[in-house]
Amino acid sequence: MDFSFSEEQETVRGLAAQIFAGRATVERVKAVEQSDERIDQDLWAALAEAGLLAIAVPEELGGSGLGIIELALLLEEQGRAVAPVPLWPTLVLGALPLAELGTPAQRQAWLPGVVRGEVVLTAALAEYGANDPFRPRVTATRDGTRWRLDGRKPSVPAGHVAARVLVPSATPEGVAVFLVDPEGGGVERTTAVATDRSKVAHLDLAGADGELLGDGHDGGRAVPWMLDRALIGLCALQVGVAEAALRLAAEYTSQRQQFGRPLSTFQGVALKAADAFIDIEAMRVTLWQAAWRLHAGLDATREVMVAKWWAAEGGQHAVHITQHLHGGMGADVDYPVHRYFLWGKQIEDTLGGASAQLARLGRALAEVPG
Repeated sequence: MDFSFSEEQETVRGLAAQIFAGRATVERVKAVEQSDERIDQDLWAALAEAGLLAIAVPEELGGSGLGIIELALLLEEQGRAVAPVPLWPTLVLGALPLAELGTPAQRQAWLPGVVRGEVVLTAALAEYGANDPFRPRVTATRDGTRWRLDGRKPSVPAGHVAARVLVPSATPEGVAVFLVDPEGGGVERTTAVATDRSKVAHLDLAGADGELLGDGHDGGRAVPWMLDRALIGLCALQVGVAEAALRLAAEYTSQRQQFGRPLSTFQGVALKAADAFIDIEAMRVTLWQAAWRLHAGLDATREVMVAKWWAAEGGQHAVHITQHLHGGMGADVDYPVHRYFLWGKQIEDTLGGASAQLARLGRALAEVPG
């Protein structure tokens, strides 16, 4: 399906594609995966120099003042390159909420550093057990004029290098979001390796200092606002991952010969590739439908959940197919297609797999009158 974007949006996509293609080579990604941080600092600096880290930052703070459409285009290109940089956590989980919901002091403290590539941000939206950010297991209590946070948060993306983590917490007045220093007192941080070989952090909070995001009068808007955009970011990544994986499979099966014919000419191969193509197109349609509604200021809760279900169900189906079409090469960790499989699985499960997302969507639909 053809989508029309503005000239500015096409510029963002083209610039991102150029930088990722030139710097996120197979050899470079493999080397970064073996490093301690698992983050390509050179690529991160190049994205900052090109102004791509400034997309979600207001113009008065040195940014471009753009939004979720442009971020999705950037993340889609990252997915195509499976580039190991913390774009989703920093720009979508951190910079977007700060720009929209933060106080002027909070925006000034952190967003210029994001633009320069000096600050990594993230949010702790995942929960232990049933993943429901609307019922956080972290509690926040007042201690005079300060807030103290207690609880545990798993699998915080880029949490091992983040300057601040946005943590949804239960307060006596409802759910609020707090900025937490992961190196501060009362915070125990454990680093772990995720399915896609990136690093995440598990946080144990015991009386940790929390700075309330914004003025605290958002009426409980922060968490659903953040979750919608977090899911859209994952969907954009998954479209890029699945599409690049299918392209690899098409090239491989067109070159590999069996019985004197290219594998791509066999009906079974063609049908499998067609299934993956259809999944990817459904992912793309639902992604841009939801992203457009968010961009237009319309309610997009159900559309976002539909897009996330397709990214989870269709995405994992597509990467399974592409790896299967590579035969034995698909199991070779020195061949790049396996990396797309790992990213696809990671994105599928982040913030709820297909079954969890379908259950959440069913509950939302059941609440609609009539």
